[in-house]
Formats: sequence, structure tokens, C-alpha cells
Amino acid sequence: MIRSTRAIVQFAAVAAAALLLACGLVVAQPAPAPAPASAAAAGPAAVALPQPGEDNGARAISQPGNNAPMWREVRGAVAGATTLPGLEKGVLIQPLVQYPGTRVTTAGEAWRELRNRWLIPYGGALFVITLLALAAFYLKRGAIGGRHPDTGRLIERFTYFERAAHWSVAGSFVILAVSGLVMAFGKFLLLPVMGGLLFGWLSVALKTLHNFVGPLFAVALAVVLVTFVRDNLPRAGDLRWLLRLGGMVGGEEIASHRFNAGEKVVYWVGVFVLGIAAVGSGLVLDQLIPGVQPTRGNMQVAHIVHDVATLLMMALFLLHIYMGTVGMRGALAAMKTGSVDEAWAREHHALWCDDIEAGRIPAWRSMAADAEGGAAPVAPQNPAPT
Repeated sequence: MIRSTRAIVQFAAVAAAALLLACGLVVAQPAPAPAPASAAAAGPAAVALPQPGEDNGARAISQPGNNAPMWREVRGAVAGATTLPGLEKGVLIQPLVQYPGTRVTTAGEAWRELRNRWLIPYGGALFVITLLALAAFYLKRGAIGGRHPDTGRLIERFTYFERAAHWSVAGSFVILAVSGLVMAFGKFLLLPVMGGLLFGWLSVALKTLHNFVGPLFAVALAVVLVTFVRDNLPRAGDLRWLLRLGGMVGGEEIASHRFNAGEKVVYWVGVFVLGIAAVGSGLVLDQLIPGVQPTRGNMQVAHIVHDVATLLMMALFLLHIYMGTVGMRGALAAMKTGSVDEAWAREHHALWCDDIEAGRIPAWRSMAADAEGGAAPVAPQNPAPT
């Protein structure tokens, strides 16, 4: 009993000491300083508000968690600190631009919109529509020409040098066109069929081939431009040929010189204008133009010009390839052997044939050049009609 009473007294003493200690601690704490009368009167409006000209450090104080100043600098192409080498280092996002057919947005996003919303779908549609139109025309009309029997008298249409230049352009153009089409449309057409591994190898190989063949195409194109410029100058009768579409309207083929107006359009629009645009932009993409820095902006503009020029050039060259192969009888043989029968020349290029018969143009220009150079003229190896 005595022990129990002693334990109760000790517990009460400890509890009283703890209570006194707690009271002492509470009392010992300093009372909060009274708020200034002005701040109390101002209330919540006295809190600092973010200002437009603040940097990110000031914004962290005025409005913690709001990093808008930093992102404005990023979107404004302000260079930051980086240890990476190269052009535009530290610039994460390009400045705002507006390309044709896009909204005002960052340059990278504008380029993506233009490519994915316009160039890829409409360029592909143009290519397919051109193929279908040529196929429909062939099924309805068939190959033109061959209405007159061959005479056995041959006329030189293309010299060996002209054919070499033409086939150099043609071969390199086919390689560039196929590889370009795979790079542009392969992700949508070939990747689901071939799978990622095989398509990856194919696209890398074709891209490498594209980059190496491009400069060769540029040289061959320059040779073609110089070689055929004289016979592609505008002449009387070209406008009439265009108005009648060479005879497709009216049924009678319009007389022309060595190259008709349609071939001249291919030369000046397809080879000269679009060819120079495609080659120039391609050399920029290959980083072969001195003084043009490979910045993202330059690469994007060059890519847009390259895509537009090559898609239009392919559509125009499809027509040229059609007429030079299955569309016109004897056209492919002329570029392969260099000669045509006199009947072919009379049917398709009557004014050119008249100049040859009048002696204003030699029937065999390579033989005439050999004679002027002191070499003995060489007769054609195959005088049989083609």
C-alpha cells in the first residue's frame, strides 16, 4: 500500500514538472511582431506581381514556378550556354517564321507543316495523276507516228557526244528520282511492307547514292544545257505548235524545226529553270556551295526549294520520257542509234527536214565536223531504215 502511494506521488510530481516546463517554453516564445498598419490595410493586393521585363530569377521571386521568361528566350532563338561544337550552338528552338501555306510558328514547325501538309500529299498526287493521265492517253491514242513508210535514207539526229550527254542526264536523273521518291514516300508505302530493318538499310543506301550522284547530275545537266541551247531557241511556228498541242488538237501534226515547242518547254522549264533550282538547292543540302552556312534555316529553305523543283521536274520529265519511248514510234531508236529515217524526220519535224534538203543543215553533222577538222568523212555504219 505504501509503495503504491509512493508511486502515485512520484507520477504526479513528474507530470507537474512536465506541465510547468511546457508552460515555461510557451511563455518563453517571443510574440509575433505586429504587422505594419500599411500592409494590414493593403491586404492581399500588396503581394508583388510579375512584371513583363523580368528575367527568370526575378520571376522565381515574384511568381515561383513560372518559367515564362526562360521559355521566351528559348523560343526567341537566344543562344544559351553549351559545350557542344557547331553552328547555332545553344539555340534550342528557331525564331518565328511563316512559310507559304503555314501559320506563323517556329521555323522547324513551319517546315514540318509545309512538308507534311503540302509537299508530300500534293507532290505525290501530282506524280500519280501524271502517270494515270499518260496511261489513259496511251490506251486511247496509242503510239503516234509511223504513217509513212521508211525510205532507207538516214539523217543524223543526235551526234555521239549529244547522246552521251543525254544518257548521262537520263541515267543520273532516274537514280535521283527513285532514291528521292523512296526518301519522301517510302515511310508510308514501303516501311509497312518491308519492315523497319530492311527499309532502314534501303533508305540509308539510297540516301548515300543520292548524295553522290547529285553532283554528277549537275555536271551532266550543264553539258546538256550548253549542247542543245542553239536548237531550243524560240522560232516562228512554236506558238502555233503550242496552241494546237503539236497536232493533238485537230489531228494533224504541226511542222517544226529540229526540236518542237513541246521539247523546248521541257528544255527551258524542266532543264533550265527547274534543273538549276534542283541542282542549286541540292548542292546547298550537300554543303558544297561556298559561303552558305549549313544552318537549320538554310537547310529548311533549300529542302523546300529542292522538293518543289524536283517534283515538278519529275512530272514534266515523265511526259518527256513517255514521248521518247512508247508515245512516239522511232523516238527511242533515234536516241540509241543517233539516226532517223527521212520519212520520220518529214513526219515529225518537217521544217528541220526542209533545212536539210536545202543544204542549210548537213544531214550528218558529225561527218561535216570531221571534214572541217581534216579527217576523212565516215559513212554511216547502218544505212538500213530504222
